[in-house]
Formats: sequence, C-alpha cells, structure tokens
Amino acid sequence: MDYNITEYGAVGDGRTVNTAAIQKTIDLCHENGGGRVVIPTGRFLSGTVILRSNINLFLEAGAELVSSLDPADMIDFMKDFDDDNADTGWEGGCFLLARHEKNIMISGPGRIDGRGREVFYEDESDGGTHETPLKVKGFRPRMSFLEDVENLTVKDVTFYDAAFWTLHMAGCRNVLIDGIRIENNDRGPNNDGIDPDCCQNVIIRGCRIACADDCIVVKTTAPMAEKYGDCHNILISDCILYSHSSALKIGTETWADIHHIVMSDCILENCTRGLGIWSRDGGRIHDIMFHHISGNTLRYSDRVKQDAEVCVWWGKGDAIFVSATKRAGVERIPGVIENISFDHISMTCEGTIMIAGEEYSPVRNVEIRDSAFTWKKQGRLYPDCLDEQPSARDIYKHETPCIYLRSAEDISLDDNVKLRVDESLREHIKKQLIRE
Repeated sequence: MDYNITEYGAVGDGRTVNTAAIQKTIDLCHENGGGRVVIPTGRFLSGTVILRSNINLFLEAGAELVSSLDPADMIDFMKDFDDDNADTGWEGGCFLLARHEKNIMISGPGRIDGRGREVFYEDESDGGTHETPLKVKGFRPRMSFLEDVENLTVKDVTFYDAAFWTLHMAGCRNVLIDGIRIENNDRGPNNDGIDPDCCQNVIIRGCRIACADDCIVVKTTAPMAEKYGDCHNILISDCILYSHSSALKIGTETWADIHHIVMSDCILENCTRGLGIWSRDGGRIHDIMFHHISGNTLRYSDRVKQDAEVCVWWGKGDAIFVSATKRAGVERIPGVIENISFDHISMTCEGTIMIAGEEYSPVRNVEIRDSAFTWKKQGRLYPDCLDEQPSARDIYKHETPCIYLRSAEDISLDDNVKLRVDESLREHIKKQLIRE
C-alpha cells in the first residue's frame, strides 16, 4: 500500500519544514503493517526523519528530500556516546535515522539533499590551486545513521551534497546497497560515501560515488564495537569511485576485528589513495581481498598553512597503503594486519606503495600478484615524502620508492607484478624497494 506524504500535509515548496507530516506518514504506514511511503515530485524540506520497520521510503522521479540545517530540527542521536576520535563526529545529529528496526528500504529515482554547499566555504588560503579541503562553518548533520537494522536495502536513489557522512550503517545485518549514486562536494571534509561500521553480511554493488572523503570505508568505531562487535562478510563490487581521499578503505577506526572482506571489479578515478588498510585501535584485520581494480591516484595540493586548524588530504597518490601504527599522543597498541591479497590491480599513481607496521604491530602475509603499477606525474607536485596520517609518524620527508616496507613479514610479489616509472617521475622515484 502507498502512503503519499502530501496526503498528510507535506508541501514540496522547498521552504516549508515537513518533519511532522513526513513522520506522521511513516508512522501510520508502519502501524498498518508496512508499505511504501512516497515522496512525490517536489522539494520537501525536513528535519530528522525516523524510519520504521517494514517501510520503503520511495522517492519518485523529480522528488527531493532536503535536510534541514537547523539544530532544532535534528535529533542528537549520539549525545551520550564517548569516542576519542574527533573524525567520527558523533555530535550534530542526522537526517535519516533508524535504530533497532528491520525490513527497511530507501529507493527510487529521486534525490536526498544534504546541503553541504551551505556549510563548506572557500577562504582562498590554498595559493590559488582550488584543490585543498574547504573550510567548514555552522551546524552540519550527517545524512543518515542506520543502527541495528536487519534486512536493509538502499537502491537506485541519489544522495547529493552530504554535509557529513552520507550512508552510515552501524551494527546492521543483511544489507544490500545497489545502484545508488552519491554526488558530494569533492573538497568537503568528512563527506564519506558509504561507511559499514560493525556490520555483517553486506553487499555493495553497482554504485557511482564521488566525494572528498573516503568513498567506501569499512570500520569498527568505538561505540559501535562495544555494542555489535566485529565487521565481517562484506562484498563490494562493480563501483566507479572518485575521491580526494581513499576509494576503498578499511579503518581508520578499528576497535573490533575486521575480516572476510572482498573488494573487486571497481574503477578508481583521481583518488589520493586507491586501496587502504589502517589499523590504529586494536582490532585484528585479516582475510581481506582486493582484485580486478583499475584507475589512478594522484597527489593534491594541501592548504597553505596559516592557522592551527589547517586540513590536509590523507595520502600522496598511493595506489596501496597498509599501515599499523599508533595514533599521535595515544599509547593504545593497534592490532595486527595479516592475510591480505591484491591481484589484477592496474593503477597509474604518484605515491609509494606502503606496507608498514611496527615491531609491536607487524603486517604479515601480504600478497600482490598479476598487477601493473605505473608511476607518472599527473598533478602539480612531485613525490618527496611519506604520509602515515593519522598517526604519531604523520607526514615526513623521505625518499620515495615504488614500494616501502617496514615491520612487514611474508610480503610477496609474483613475477607478473610490473613496476614502471615514467620519465616524468624518474628523477624522483629512483628505487623500486626500500625496506626499513
């Protein structure tokens, strides 16, 4: 059964705040056993929308569901949670919220608008490159927080201009993300695409994601790890990914184990990092496979440093980044990374392939096979440093080889791995391998 929000008082003029009307429609649909809540053609402004079990939130062609940026319209869903990593950004509330529900779908050809353009701004402190992270002002809620949802489907819909994380799933089980589009500002801080956080049995396929922060990032944040444990059994495939950060990433938050993840058959475009694994918080990361991935990575300009709040991109054009090391100012020991494989990777890059642990947290059993990497200048800058943000090591001047190894055991490259350095970078990348 369909429930059209305009029949319950919603007005699609882009100015009227429709929170009550939309919520009334959802609640009625839920109480009657479920069905389809229809957002028709129009621009419908709203505060936090709480999704209920057995609901399909369906956006028709021409429909726009628009997030309010007024704190009074938003539910501060995590105000009592403690987390020592500021990047997680639990404060600020969210637009689409579901907690402890089942059988939820978000679908249709319409668009969900997070209005990031109204919180990001250019302060012209980047030396004129217009590549650096934008500054942030005011209140910025995340676009969604879907916690402990069993049987979640997000299909076909477009998420547009998120002010903070776009699709954040925490402790969800049996998830299908199919054919969605995420179109975010490519210089907007923290506007991640899809974040499976302590989730199990997740399929992400056929998506086009463009954003400034990580496109798809599997993680275990501290509050969710305490409640839901490991993140495992995740398949990511057939996606086209553009980012000023990492395209396919595991971490940085790793409070619980992450394992049995397959990322495959994707195209990466102009990312600062291609394929990355960060261990920082203690969880064990193991049995991860990346295969049949092609594209390019490059180094973007950082902001001209003028104040203590300067924001720089993580990554310097690295095709592969595997890192286990401590956070700055934290004595907590990161976990071990082991049993990782890369095959049929074809990348044009500017930065170093880094596989680097520490004596207290080694990286073990990493295999690269049947792959080709070409180092070629694509951006404005030349390789001159290694970047292990966020960590006590941070960014530091260092000779940049094709491959850098540290506290790494049982690392293998088969005879079908090709490392080529183009003439444009031959004076800057002089060694194939440095092991420390």
